[in-house]
Amino acid sequence: MSGLFAGTPLERPVTCPRCGAPLDRCACPRTQAGDILLPKDQPARVRLERRRGKVVTVISGLDPAASDLPGLLKSLRSKFGAGGTVSELGLELQGDHQAKAVHVLQSLGYPAKPAGG
Repeated sequence: MSGLFAGTPLERPVTCPRCGAPLDRCACPRTQAGDILLPKDQPARVRLERRRGKVVTVISGLDPAASDLPGLLKSLRSKFGAGGTVSELGLELQGDHQAKAVHVLQSLGYPAKPAGG
């Protein structure tokens, strides 16, 4: 993408509307389409599921392109001392970590809520 006044002495690079950095150095979270998607705009839902007699905490509603899901999962796994994976449902953690996960996600800026009964 060319900048404003491309090819003239007044040429300026295209900058991010949020942080003001040139787009090639911008670190703002973006969707696949290139739109900025902040954590406050991603409503996370944390629910519990039973699978083969075991409890699994499922975190859904996070955009996989705008959020670093593997990095977030690694952080949650180390905080809770549990295993987990990234799946098509979202993040899955082994065990009942619903309340703690909601608290951690809210501290990271996500509007997280517990889901289900």
